[in-house]
Amino acid sequence: MAVPLPAPPTVDDAVPADWPRIAGLTAGVYRDERLASDEYLGQLADVEGRAGRSQLVVARWDGRVVGAVALVLDGDFGEVTASDDEAAFRMLVVDPAVRGQGIGELLVRECLDRARAAGRRRMVLSTDPRMTAAHRLYGRLGFTRLPERDWSPRPGIDLLVYVLEL
Repeated sequence: MAVPLPAPPTVDDAVPADWPRIAGLTAGVYRDERLASDEYLGQLADVEGRAGRSQLVVARWDGRVVGAVALVLDGDFGEVTASDDEAAFRMLVVDPAVRGQGIGELLVRECLDRARAAGRRRMVLSTDPRMTAAHRLYGRLGFTRLPERDWSPRPGIDLLVYVLEL
């Protein structure tokens, strides 16, 4: 008798019941990989705060949240957006236990689809230079560097900007 394969991951909007999982996953990954200061860890854990400034999108596998991202279609939470034609996404995270399964790509593609549907013409994002796996994903999806928009949210933190024409 064949063992049934698990259902593929799905993507949908986060609901308030997901917020504790998103907070723990996001802050935990950034902390464990030494990608965030204590101050920024607080922002990463503040899912309720970003829920009002972005669309929170999650990937679920067998009902469990295994990835999340904040899609910004307008407002200042995008940080690197320069016009109403641009969307951004932030705080993309995938549970380390399921990395390499396409979860990050699934979330990014969902952000791209939603941005197109909202009439945005470009997707921009900023990323830490140490996030090399994410950079490879962005390259595979057609993002290119936009070095003239690289920025520093505070001294000692230098972020790279990538862009994709939609």
